[in-house]
Parts: sequence; C-alpha cells; structure tokens
Amino acid sequence: MKFLDEKILNDFQVNDLIYQNDFALAADYLFRSQMKSWQLMKNNYDAQQNIKTKSFWFESFKFNVQYNPERIKSTSASVDEKSISHRACFLCTNNLPDDQQGILIGDNFILLCNPYPIFPQHFTITALEHKPQMILDHFREFLVLSKILFPRYTMIYNGPACGASAPDHLHFQAGTKNFMPIENDIQQMKNDFGKLIQEKEDISTTFINDGLRRIVLIESADQSQIEKVFNAIFNTYKKISPAESEPMMNLLCSYDKEFGWSLIIFLRSKHRPDYFFKDDSEKMLISPAAVDLGGFVITPREEDFLMADKALLLQIINEVSLDQDIFSLIEKKVQTELN
Repeated sequence: MKFLDEKILNDFQVNDLIYQNDFALAADYLFRSQMKSWQLMKNNYDAQQNIKTKSFWFESFKFNVQYNPERIKSTSASVDEKSISHRACFLCTNNLPDDQQGILIGDNFILLCNPYPIFPQHFTITALEHKPQMILDHFREFLVLSKILFPRYTMIYNGPACGASAPDHLHFQAGTKNFMPIENDIQQMKNDFGKLIQEKEDISTTFINDGLRRIVLIESADQSQIEKVFNAIFNTYKKISPAESEPMMNLLCSYDKEFGWSLIIFLRSKHRPDYFFKDDSEKMLISPAAVDLGGFVITPREEDFLMADKALLLQIINEVSLDQDIFSLIEKKVQTELN
C-alpha cells in the first residue's frame, strides 16, 4: 500500500473523467496512456494483430479458439498452496511492474491494464488489500463495478479453484463488451436450452444446459433481487460441494441502462481437464476459466490450437462443467426456495 500513490495515473483528463463518474471512459484513457508509456504492454497488444483464431458453431452458439502464446503463464500457473506461499503476490501494489499504473475504482479497488491480453482492451481490477479470492462477501461490489464500467466492458470473476491465477488476492477482470461469443448467444441459448425457474416483474432466473456447459442466467434491473438469488444459488451449491472454500464457479456480468444486469454463472466440477495432466505427447495446455467458458478458448501453444476441434471442445468443456444430475438437483432446490 505504501507505493499506491505512485501507481495511480494522475493527470487532468483522467481525473476529470473520474470526477464525472465516467469510469468506462477513464479506463479507456488509462489504456491509451499505458500503450504510450509501457512498452511490454504495447508489444503484446500489437502482437494481437497477428494472433490466430478459428471458430466452431454448435446448434445455437459459437466457440472461438485463439492461439495466444503470451497467456502461457496464466494458463499453466501453479495455484496450490505451496507454490503460492513461495512467490510474491503479483497483484499487490508494491509488486507491480515499474511502468504499470492504474486508477482507483470503487472504494477498495485499483483498475489496471492487463499486459497479457485476450480482449482488445483487457483490465485487472485488484483489491487494494491482500485477501483471498472469494465472491460471496464481494458480490455486491462486483455488480456495482459492472454498472460503473457500462457501456464498454464486461466484468469477469474466476473462482479460486477454477481459473484464478492469483487465488490469494481478490481480483476481478474486465474486457471489451460483446467480445465473448456467449454475450451475443445467451438469449438464443435461453430459448433453446433454458428452463425458467423464476419469472417476476423485476427478475428472471434461467438454468441452461447446452450440452457443454451448465449455466445459470439471472437478469434484473434490481440489484437487491440479484443478490438474493445469487445467495440462494451459492448457498444451495455450497451444501452440495462442502469441501471447497467456495463452490466452483465463474461469472460474467454486464449492465445495460434499459434492462439492468445480465449475470452468467458457470457451474464447475473441476479446474482442469485430464488432457492438461497427460504425458508430453498427449498433453494439452487448455485450462478453462470464465473467458473460455464464455466461448473464447485460449491455447498458448500452437500444437494445441491446431489440435482443437469441435469434438475436443465438447469433451473438455463438458468435463470441467458441473455434472448434469447435480445441476438438476441444484435447479430444483433453488426453484423451491425462490418460489
């Protein structure tokens, strides 16, 4: 914390945007400023112009696969307690790279440019205090930040046991809105695969099983109602998965001035697929987190990118997603509680 002041971008234009509560434009300004002042970041974003991507269509939704070698540290990160205890926390303010700066957002967070991007603009939103990755106590802040960053960015949360590369330090991510295929596909998926378990004037909750993922979609303009439903899902899920520090889940959230929040919850059964742990000849470095489950699968090795096809995506995403029977059980229990 003692190095916080020197890590805050402080000039008239960004301060004026923050004063006007236009944090989306302030984030964009930060991004453009860091592109000029931080060579590593500029190099990695410039390299995105040559990144390879291929697409696969399923019944009513799309998956993209991206070859992105700069993401190898995140994809292969060791997140066991021993490994974490032997490294400095790279999200703490005093450990940030010399050239990295950010803006304060909300009461307890600093917004930073992610120098190893997936999105055209990719941010990490890091708690100022070093404390564990855990969503329940910070879900309200997650919703508030998604509203603050309207209309440019989608908020992302990776659970400590299913995608967070720093499970010891609370953080979210934000990326360019509508970049992940699921953001454009979710309403059609709701129609084709969804079971509406709650529909009221101020909120709707839908359980979706598209054959690859087990998803809950909550839509509402009433923040308190979303919190109530999320707590019901979280607590029901935790009773069924008591061994975890929190039930395995990834979240995507965006806000719309007319319709309110759209919260997508991916329910998980495991962190990484079996392919991740195979011998070298069969190993694939694919470690699905929220962005991957959102339809944008990252492969940091070219051989994995070339191997990825529709059948492989079906196998890997289905393997890390929650068992269908447990998903149905949670659906029934939540429906009973909400109605």
